[in-house]
Amino acid sequence: MKRREFLKEISGFDKAALQEKANKLAEELMRLRFKQSTKQLEKSHQLKETRRALARVQTLLRTKVA
Repeated sequence: MKRREFLKEISGFDKAALQEKANKLAEELMRLRFKQSTKQLEKSHQLKETRRALARVQTLLRTKVA
């Protein structure tokens, strides 16, 4: 998903929805790391995309708290 599309999607979320999205992305990142360590991950770019998406959600969550 493109960065702008992702930001448009999550910008309307409330604090609870952002926290849920962050938890899902963290679980996805953990699952991808396990796949990578067992050499089962075919698309290694997914790690980078998921890590950045999680950072974007956490940043938006931090700005909504303040």
